[in-house]
Amino acid sequence: MAVAMASAANYGVFFTTNTKNKCKFPIFELRNHFWPASSVCSPPNILEKRSVGLSSSMMGIIPRATPSVTAVENDDAETVPTPKVIIDQDSDPDATVVEITFGDRLGALMDTMNALRNLGLNVAKANVYLDSSGKHNKFAITKATTGRKVEDPELLEAIRLTIINNLLEYHPESSSQLAMGATFGVEPPKEKVDVDIATHIRVDDDGPSRSLLYMETADRPGLLVDLVKIITDINITVESGEFDTEGLLAKMKFHVSYKSKAISRPLQQVLANSLRYFLRRPTTEEASF
Repeated sequence: MAVAMASAANYGVFFTTNTKNKCKFPIFELRNHFWPASSVCSPPNILEKRSVGLSSSMMGIIPRATPSVTAVENDDAETVPTPKVIIDQDSDPDATVVEITFGDRLGALMDTMNALRNLGLNVAKANVYLDSSGKHNKFAITKATTGRKVEDPELLEAIRLTIINNLLEYHPESSSQLAMGATFGVEPPKEKVDVDIATHIRVDDDGPSRSLLYMETADRPGLLVDLVKIITDINITVESGEFDTEGLLAKMKFHVSYKSKAISRPLQQVLANSLRYFLRRPTTEEASF
């Protein structure tokens, strides 16, 4: 079942900071916009504390929660686990499945569920299981207005950033493990990811009607929206996929097609080159001044 993730129109999420919050965690303000898909601009750089795009037909601000007092004080003596947030559009035809892992440190995540509901979503806890990597919390998410899975890339990005925001607030020790920790956390990552080294792109055939795009790169806010826009700008359709945040990296798998067919070898190269150029461009522009 094809999931329309290709539209980059009509939604906008805006990032502001709470001046009363000493850690300056981001607040997501949902505003309604009517932009044609062909004219949506890439969201501004959140690191400059400006607005970034995401949207919904409603308006609101995610309520701020008081930071948890359960943060580990002696994390320097411990190994801080790598936070993982998975947004899965493939495994359930009726709901967006979200999985959150941070070793064995996560509780019931009631604050995270409430923050997601404030985005206009139905959130149900689907499954919790343990393995060698820690405790995995799974949620099934649908839009409150339709009861269907989330298909808008802007709203999917808002879900991802809301979860990461709550991780930073309730588990400040995750700050050094996440890309957003550099701006909104209590401790920036110790190492900066080199985009050229971290970026890997591969396109494989996935039957006669679609291809499978694999990509890994340095994470940053707004990345999901930007990537979908770059892909659709060259007339490639994004049908469904999975977007994983794993520490400082973003790993994604998109089912894509061109005119309901698998992408040809020449177009695969165009797609890979376009994505690489976009991902490297911010570094190039900064170095040119």
